[in-house]
Amino acid sequence: MRLRLTDIAVRKLSLPERGQVTYWDETTPGFGIRCSQKSKSFVVMFGERRRLKTVGRYPALSLAEARKAARCFLVGVENAPNTAEVPSVTFTEAKKAFLKDCAARNKPRTVSDYTRLLNRHFTFKTDIRAITRQQVMKVVSSLSGTPSEQTHAYVAIRVMINWCVKHGYLDYSPVPSMTRTASSRDRVLDENELKAVYQRSLEYSYPYGPMVQLMVLTGQRRSEIAALRRSWVEEDMVVFPQGFTKNKREHRLPLPPTALTLIHNLPETGDLLFPSRTNPESSFNGWGKCKARFDEPLDIEPYTLHDLRRTLSSNMAMLGVPIQVTEKILNHISGTISGVAAVYNRYSYRDEMKAALEKYDRYLAKLIAA
Repeated sequence: MRLRLTDIAVRKLSLPERGQVTYWDETTPGFGIRCSQKSKSFVVMFGERRRLKTVGRYPALSLAEARKAARCFLVGVENAPNTAEVPSVTFTEAKKAFLKDCAARNKPRTVSDYTRLLNRHFTFKTDIRAITRQQVMKVVSSLSGTPSEQTHAYVAIRVMINWCVKHGYLDYSPVPSMTRTASSRDRVLDENELKAVYQRSLEYSYPYGPMVQLMVLTGQRRSEIAALRRSWVEEDMVVFPQGFTKNKREHRLPLPPTALTLIHNLPETGDLLFPSRTNPESSFNGWGKCKARFDEPLDIEPYTLHDLRRTLSSNMAMLGVPIQVTEKILNHISGTISGVAAVYNRYSYRDEMKAALEKYDRYLAKLIAA
């Protein structure tokens, strides 16, 4: 049966109840698509002996990619893709080979992240060539509740699959390129959402609950909260040392009453306030799993922990706090106090920060009491 194969036509082709049906392309002689009871596969008939070759399965292989591969066979290219000659390799074996090569070329943190993401989310048991786009995207879509984890998992599997193509395990990648543009970083929790998260942090167990509470109260980055040490707390202030913060400058932050009480009531764990469960000398790092459990009962739109920082900034403006004070709280150097102003303006804003954070502390107390 002959048919002008287009993306729409291929998509609309129905699968037969029994046997198989082949539709030959009107524009590329020798190229077609074979529909069986369970799948659609692109095929090409080439050579003097009219050899029939399966090019790949749809939709893991697009029509354009399949037509390009078919033309290689039709013109007799010696190195045309030939999946039949590629030894069978399982997804697990390919993943192991990728991570081994990755360890030789990348930083330990990158290798650790790829290992965690691939082992946690992608556990396919089939041949690497049998992995379909739908299988990959089903996993990625299931992580929509944790946008950051979703993005990182997507990047990890795409990097691995591209590596498999480069090293001959695959002829093409079933993972689509990331065409969506990252949404602008403008997510701010409204009062009901902030109340829900803050109330949940008060009820949630150590260490994750108190860390989220401190992020809500102070607007500091999650890495800064996780690495807090008792030796950094001086009376009613925490002093993040030079070189530790994102801008590599010392950051002196007055603590509002609720945050100060919270810190004093934390379990005795040595200098680190929030040590790793497996290594008391390292700070907490189990963000993904803990956030998923923390968010489970919350009936709010997906958010990131960094959104709590942006939410504090917006609420500070609502409470009438000057922008330069808010930026000192957040330890920004690229806003209103930057360039020449940053060189000459060495005023600490300590009293102003203290007043602003205490005002925000009272605002949050009223919010959860309402």
